Amino acid sequence: MRSLFQRSAAIAVASGIALTGLLAGGLRVLALTTEQVMERLRPIPVFAVTDADGTPLVATTGEGDNATPVAGVFISRQDAQQFVEGLKSRNPQLGNSVQVTTVSLAEIFELAVRQQNDDDALRFYFVPMRQQVESARTVLQQNRQNPENFEGVPLFFLESTQEGGGYLTIQQGNQRVIPIFFTQQDLQAMVTRITQQEPSLAGRTRVQVTSLETLIQIFQSSDDPDLNQVVLVPPRETLEYIRTLQPNGGTAPAGGGRNSGGRTR
Repeated sequence: MRSLFQRSAAIAVASGIALTGLLAGGLRVLALTTEQVMERLRPIPVFAVTDADGTPLVATTGEGDNATPVAGVFISRQDAQQFVEGLKSRNPQLGNSVQVTTVSLAEIFELAVRQQNDDDALRFYFVPMRQQVESARTVLQQNRQNPENFEGVPLFFLESTQEGGGYLTIQQGNQRVIPIFFTQQDLQAMVTRITQQEPSLAGRTRVQVTSLETLIQIFQSSDDPDLNQVVLVPPRETLEYIRTLQPNGGTAPAGGGRNSGGRTR
């Protein structure tokens, strides 16, 4: 599978995509169906600011005929809650009428796809975690890539430094998957666990970065079979919050619990 970072640059140049907006541009070739993309996004909780009925809080960018309705989608519940608290201070009437609502990333994607050809469609804007954006730019600088080119929601994964490249895979059930994390800290926690089992991996991999927006575009435009192995791992803080809503607990996604060991491919 070609480097996700290289894909990021290529897609941005080829299609003029605004990486901070989901489905800002249309791609004519769909490698995966909408349903298949949704399957990969469904396990990821994200957070919207809505009223009691679930209608998102909408802002408008541009003026006149160029005005576009935009709704923010937060990766971090804490960031969403801080936004609401700030709104209560600036505009108590509005702030007290909204709340943080948990939705699946697949729901956001489905709505974006459904409306993408409408002139007055609601656009969704992903709000990344600031610390992770800083971490992503640091990683890119360490990898001798231009950190200023990075935009969007950071995703972190391990790639091989050996000849031929490749990506770290771990065992999940009866298949090997490529885990991609929303935080560098969660990736590092997995690295610590697997290198205890296979110390040689420590010197054969490095952290790499892409963006959520880019990955979604790749899902839609690439027929690379390796993409079927990609598994997105929600931030640990999100998993911990979701578990508070489910007292009986549940099965942790790939990378969230114990791994049976990693290897590069």
